[in-house]
Amino acid sequence: MKPAVSRIVTQAITSPARRKLVRAAAGVGRKLRGEPPVVDYFHQADDPYSHLAAQLAGPLAARYGVTLRAWIAPPPDDAAAPERARLAAYALRDAARLAAEYDLEFPDRAAQPDPAAVALAQRVLVAASRSRGFSEVAADIGRALWRGDERALTTWAPVAAEPDEVATAVAVGAAERARRGHYLGAMFHFEGEWFWGVDRLNHLEARLAAMGLDSTPEAPPLAPYRDLQLPMAPANAAPAVIEMWFSFRSPYSWLAMPRVRRLARHYGARPMVMRGLPVPPIKSRYIVLDAKREADRCGLPFGRIVDPVGAGAERALAVLHHAVPLGLGGDFAELGLQAAWADGIALAEVAGLRDVAHRAGLTDAQVASALADDSWRQAAEANRAALFEAGLWGAPTYRVNGGPAHWGQDRLWALEEDIVRAQAGQPGLRAMAASNAG
Repeated sequence: MKPAVSRIVTQAITSPARRKLVRAAAGVGRKLRGEPPVVDYFHQADDPYSHLAAQLAGPLAARYGVTLRAWIAPPPDDAAAPERARLAAYALRDAARLAAEYDLEFPDRAAQPDPAAVALAQRVLVAASRSRGFSEVAADIGRALWRGDERALTTWAPVAAEPDEVATAVAVGAAERARRGHYLGAMFHFEGEWFWGVDRLNHLEARLAAMGLDSTPEAPPLAPYRDLQLPMAPANAAPAVIEMWFSFRSPYSWLAMPRVRRLARHYGARPMVMRGLPVPPIKSRYIVLDAKREADRCGLPFGRIVDPVGAGAERALAVLHHAVPLGLGGDFAELGLQAAWADGIALAEVAGLRDVAHRAGLTDAQVASALADDSWRQAAEANRAALFEAGLWGAPTYRVNGGPAHWGQDRLWALEEDIVRAQAGQPGLRAMAASNAG
């Protein structure tokens, strides 16, 4: 798509006016029929995030007076989860920290459950999906599954569906999820809009509350948004080094970059190690719409997009490779991401790339020298190898002082906690876990 066309189309797709219109249109049929609002929930039995979401699904339905319609869904296919083993390992660790943050249940030392246990859990969940008590059953089943409590799990066997019923139900759930345009578990869908797990439930709550459905508007949300705290940084703090992996093709990298740099400045974290990554795939239109919601909440511009696929990302990485040793890497990375995802500037075009480079403090000669140098490819591959060694694979990812890495722009609260711990000389969460295990 040509840059001029891309800017117009993406700005229209992500505009608040369109979102408002789509929301209004989606509810017309329900209102005409006089039906109550229905939230569809797609649950994956062996997904830690689904276990967390299930614990809030019942309270959500009760507080906002919506009908919860449950679907049992399979794991995403390989195209949507290219590093499945890393995703599974990270999800266990991330879910435990997320549960602690939201006062939910997830074992600190959970392991991926046995396939036979997952199969039994699916049979129970399929049977429960036909009743109004799904969320309570799902929470109980998840508790037994992730604790490895086979005895508790087998007590549900008498009410479990037959295996052939499960195969049919999972296939139907997968088809319905795909028809609506998604691929993950722990997904809530309401009248044309998707909300992923605990992290995006606050958007769904805000939408339901705006419809006048909140029965306790004076109470805090079930899953409030976790923002940066930025208290006064301590004097004589221990050193904290932030390491960040990002991609010019990742809209979430744009949402994270200025805020991570703000954290670094606020806490005096130096140096901030920038690790540009090779081009990743962008899976769906959902990502762009979700990123727009998050950008609005963060107060960042978003929506005039010229995806730097191919040459755009490669040229930007080449210039970044030369900007970093000049101390201009952070400025160029942030401005380049903003150019692609908010300003509609084509990084594949010389004029666009030079514009960004000039604003970052680079000269035309430096840009030309960077574009003539292919060594950025080795640096980008080395960065990807370092990311794999950290146990992750996608952008944006960050960690403090070589500790546990976090993935996603919605984990900046965890990054900030790690910075505070490091500066206070406290052990990181990995060291604490090892100590507790001993």
